[in-house]
Amino acid sequence: MAVCVSCQQPLVIELEHDEHEDFEMGGSSSGKAPAAEPETIPDDVLLNCGCHFHWTCLLEAYQITECPNCGRNIATTSQSLGPQVLCTLHNEGGLEENVDILPLLTEESYLKAYPEDRKRRAFLEFCREGDLDAIVYMLKGEDEEDGEEEEAETHGGKVNVDELLRYQDPIGDMQSALHAAVQGGSQEVAWLLLLLASNLDMTQFPAEVFQEAQKLGIMRGDLTGKADIRSLKDSDGRTAEDLAREIGGVWTSWLGTGRLSLEE
Repeated sequence: MAVCVSCQQPLVIELEHDEHEDFEMGGSSSGKAPAAEPETIPDDVLLNCGCHFHWTCLLEAYQITECPNCGRNIATTSQSLGPQVLCTLHNEGGLEENVDILPLLTEESYLKAYPEDRKRRAFLEFCREGDLDAIVYMLKGEDEEDGEEEEAETHGGKVNVDELLRYQDPIGDMQSALHAAVQGGSQEVAWLLLLLASNLDMTQFPAEVFQEAQKLGIMRGDLTGKADIRSLKDSDGRTAEDLAREIGGVWTSWLGTGRLSLEE
């Protein structure tokens, strides 16, 4: 039976066992829960060089395009998709073949080198998902700590609020939070970002935006010397307005209004 070449352990993950639940379902007379067989699920990443890894073991040892165990080149190139790292995955979701894990490996490698960006990238993902509660939680949490003006911790703990709002993802086509909100189709998040990180005239905002911001306890501060989020461009030179023009749909009525771009 194959084992992980990194830790030499079986290619499974042991699930945590709830002893209290086990006791309630039928404990012994001594009051102790009977020992139960550990429950496991598969955790096998088979690279095209033939080496097996646990997923976390691979992330810890991963080297770009090379197997960290045998040193063989594991990257392939597709004419239409570009570089790939194809593997066979066997996990709780079943068995999948020819899965490209290069994007995930690239992301984890980057975050290993720049752990402070983990929170910034999470913020962008919340903007893309339209998760307003998570966005506000992150902004208010960082704002409460801003008085100490510390640098970001190596664990990605503390991030300056202005940097969070204006962050552009180096491995995500340099998209900003406003790009992410547009891509995710969330007008609610877009309004919030414009309120906090743009110089858009206050008369342009619907009354309900102010009402919601007041409920959330956040409002625009002094923007002197700070980049207007509408001016940020992705790696293709597109503003959020350009992206909205490509997407259309819910953004059609926003085009040409100056809400998403300084160039209108």
